[in-house]
Amino acid sequence: MSQEDNQTNDRLLIAGREYRSRLLVGTGKYKDMDETARAIEASGAEIVTVAVRRTNLGQNPGEPNILDVLSPERYTILPNTAGCYDAETAVRTCKLARELLDGHTLVKLEVLGDEKTLFPDVMATIEAAKVLVEDGFDVMVYTNDDPIVARELESIGCVAVMPLAAPIGSGLGIRNPLNILTIVENAKVPVLVDAGVGTASDAAEAMELGCDGVLMNTAIAAARDPVLMASAMRKGIEAGREAFLAGRMPAKRFASASSPIEGLFF
Repeated sequence: MSQEDNQTNDRLLIAGREYRSRLLVGTGKYKDMDETARAIEASGAEIVTVAVRRTNLGQNPGEPNILDVLSPERYTILPNTAGCYDAETAVRTCKLARELLDGHTLVKLEVLGDEKTLFPDVMATIEAAKVLVEDGFDVMVYTNDDPIVARELESIGCVAVMPLAAPIGSGLGIRNPLNILTIVENAKVPVLVDAGVGTASDAAEAMELGCDGVLMNTAIAAARDPVLMASAMRKGIEAGREAFLAGRMPAKRFASASSPIEGLFF
């Protein structure tokens, strides 16, 4: 199959919908809405996540509405529960998003454990996921890099599992690639690295591990040039995915000559 055929046929499938881009981006921390729109355009992302508790989706009339620069006709808006520290608040936030977005059911669930680490509260996340799935939501769920927890969230009915690479906003890159690999190998739903990516090589590494996509915000918004970094992340995702599909050579301890010595003329 040619490179062009790979790009044409290789799609990210979430909740029954296909996407060309495997890069998902957030909308926080930009200096203004113009920069937000330009960076997202440069990223090539088709799914854009929005913190319902921090961003106006219409619940605050008279204030700038993020949907004025990010049309739901062009992007899949992914409401998230950032800033929620208990299951009840997270569920209520998702229900508010469904009302604001005319019955929209695709949501990103995150229930945080504390303000210092922003690690997920796993028990509260599982509790909220059960309620939301039962209520008809398509839940993409932020979690830690524990394969057992990932398996439980999938069994509940979440449409995508999103293990962290490192703490939110840290830019540390993938701290535990073997756990991420184990999650990928066992999952039957898309696995997307969420949180901790710092630069394009981190995004490429996630894709080379076999992840279906990467979600990021700070890595782009906090860059010196967010629009240029968004473009770099787009290319990193594409390169990493192609490398995964191509299948890397086996790693070897000792050298192996590029030109075989057998059959030399002299």
